[in-house]
Amino acid sequence: MNGFWTRTTACVVGLSISTAASFPPVNAALISTAQVAQATNQDRIAISTVLARPEIQAELVSRGVSVDEAKQRVAALTDEEARNLSQQLDSLPAGGVDVLGTVLIVFIVLLITDILGFTKVFSFTHPIK
Repeated sequence: MNGFWTRTTACVVGLSISTAASFPPVNAALISTAQVAQATNQDRIAISTVLARPEIQAELVSRGVSVDEAKQRVAALTDEEARNLSQQLDSLPAGGVDVLGTVLIVFIVLLITDILGFTKVFSFTHPIK
């Protein structure tokens, strides 16, 4: 009976060691206040860079928002809001709206409705009966 417990203990210890060895070591370090402030400032700088573009300023003015008011609102954003807005600006398409994609979708919808007989937009389609 003594050998059973010795083997069981050896198996449990071996399994524990092999499991612990399979995990990569974790390196944790303190983040300084300057690093956090720099990351926050980078988000605000990215937003301010977009606001500095003449076409953006013209669009703001055409919508009744002064450039100074927009800059004040950017300064009033929380860190989380600035990060989210900066990420959204990075993910937007360069042209603003994907016109080609929209035209393609409208064409496909009209083509399908022509083939089904709901509309008669294109002369080259024949509705199914």
